Amino acid sequence: MATLYTQADSNIRKTWFLITGFLIFIIGLGWLFSYVWDNPAILIFAVIFSFITSISSYWYSDKIVLAMTKAVLIKHDDNPGLYHIVENLCITAGLPIPRIFIIEEQQINAFTTGRDAKHAVVVVTRGLLNKLEKIELEGVIAHELAHIGNRDMLLGTVIVILVGIIAMLSNMFLRIGFRSRRGSSNNNKGGSALLVLTVLAAILAPIAANLIKLAISRKREFLADASGALLTRYPEGLAKALEKISQDSVPLRVASNSTNHLFISSPFKGKQARDWFVRMFSTHPPIEERIKALRDMRV
Repeated sequence: MATLYTQADSNIRKTWFLITGFLIFIIGLGWLFSYVWDNPAILIFAVIFSFITSISSYWYSDKIVLAMTKAVLIKHDDNPGLYHIVENLCITAGLPIPRIFIIEEQQINAFTTGRDAKHAVVVVTRGLLNKLEKIELEGVIAHELAHIGNRDMLLGTVIVILVGIIAMLSNMFLRIGFRSRRGSSNNNKGGSALLVLTVLAAILAPIAANLIKLAISRKREFLADASGALLTRYPEGLAKALEKISQDSVPLRVASNSTNHLFISSPFKGKQARDWFVRMFSTHPPIEERIKALRDMRV
């Protein structure tokens, strides 16, 4: 099914561009902090750490995400109905059958992860299995398989790790800087102006990382909706599933800002969803727009 793979090559390029960009960004932060506080060890650490984490984000990011969300692997006999849905849709899409994991929580949600189609993983919540009809479940699974075909899951999973690295390093550099200033007032080459720039870099680094995440995530959801609908030949199935997801107010305890963009719909509900910071970095287009687009489709 050619439509399913329209963005695959583009997303591979984006992934490596993103990894390279984050690597340069981290090294740049390391150089800035090492210059301001006259400590070459900071730059050396930044270079080594950025290379290690960039490589590990490609090879191990899916395992980290599964651990973060407490997802548990299931076998065929654990849920034959779910396995048959995944198998049938994979045959239609021409994709290898992914491993299936379950999050034992009652919110209706799902996501996919993995570095390529051969190592892909589909993750569903217990609530998704309990609350959706078969045709709706097929729509959600088809949406997730579209992410696999388009290599969205690699891009999205790598972002989880790299965004976390940026936030962690900027916070660590800021702490190192303040300790250095307390220890010696004569070590600052750049004076107060450069100090302000350094503090701003530490504050803006995680914001910049989240903006990149935001820019990547919104378009891919519309594309996965359309590709999934073409796969099932029944857009209304996914549209009804999204309606139920939008009405679901059950919280997802394993949800976090770093993994939010992976899910088919934002896992933040109730007060969390109304929080201005959560809304500022929303990685999903309005669910009403997605439903309308699906119902306007002709397949």
